[in-house]
Amino acid sequence: MSAYFAEPLVLRSLNIPNRLFMAPMCQYSARDGLPNEWHLRHYTERALGGVGLVVVEATAVSPEGRISPSDLGLWNDEQVRAFRPLVKAVRDSGCRIAVQLAHAGRKASTYPPWQGKGRVPESAGGWEPVAPSALAFDEDYALPRELTPAQIENLARAFGEAARRALDAGFDAVEIHGAHGYLIHQFLSPLSNKRSDEYGGDLAGRSRFLGQVVREARKAVPDTAPVLIRVSATDWIPGGWDPEECARVLNEIKDLGVDFVDVSSGGLAPGAKPPVGPGYQVGLAARIREKTGLPTGAVGLITTAEQADQILLSGSADAVSLGRLLLRDPWWPARNLPADRRRIPPQYLRAY
Repeated sequence: MSAYFAEPLVLRSLNIPNRLFMAPMCQYSARDGLPNEWHLRHYTERALGGVGLVVVEATAVSPEGRISPSDLGLWNDEQVRAFRPLVKAVRDSGCRIAVQLAHAGRKASTYPPWQGKGRVPESAGGWEPVAPSALAFDEDYALPRELTPAQIENLARAFGEAARRALDAGFDAVEIHGAHGYLIHQFLSPLSNKRSDEYGGDLAGRSRFLGQVVREARKAVPDTAPVLIRVSATDWIPGGWDPEECARVLNEIKDLGVDFVDVSSGGLAPGAKPPVGPGYQVGLAARIREKTGLPTGAVGLITTAEQADQILLSGSADAVSLGRLLLRDPWWPARNLPADRRRIPPQYLRAY
């Protein structure tokens, strides 16, 4: 096997040692947005296991932007200090590290999945969520408060401030979370954005907030550091956000300084019916890559080395993100990378 995924990928001045990325996956294990020993162990183990880039889970740019009260955050400098040991440990392993900056919008203030479903009341540490329009995700979620234009501008600046803090903490790159039905995606989709002002209506209006976020993030980080974006390329619902609109928006914002697109799908509304199966989102990554010229990442039920390599060799994507596979098996990359491209700690060499 060629193991093309062992080849490095360069984004601006960042040299990523291979094309296997750890997808951002929420751990719901923080307090006051602060990473702790669980996060340090979790991310360092995957870095030691051989991925080229770790993307830290959705990290809120403001307290009310958390999906749950147990989410990570980068809205203050205490969080910067708490992230530094984690970032250093990952980088010391020979891996590169990015953080996904996020705001949950109407999907905020919910319980971690193993604690139940739906909204956390204020009496239990929850809060009132905000959104482009006063439309709840479903009957189990709170009705969000519609954002004013001034509040929207403040949130775009919050993304920029969080990006600055991320670089202060030592991260190599930032990823803007524009997928899975969270705030940016809520602005983009006509199913969740019913505004009649400059932030709604046509595609230019619905994508205005994303453009502001990208500008603020790009201003906050050095020219040498890449800015990534995760998108849902489709809502999987008729009349919703689709790959054509997604590509058009990415073509509008790529000159603002976006360097890589992590292509996922869905998450905006109940009732979506994605064709879930091995590599079911790879075709979306290929379409976005073809229509924008941007490097893309493919994600979603990619579980074998042959599958990962074929995605890259076919030109469907430039990197492969591994999710639940790495939760089950952190050392999968080390076992599947060619012997001369592995980063095995000397203490573990006898196993190889």
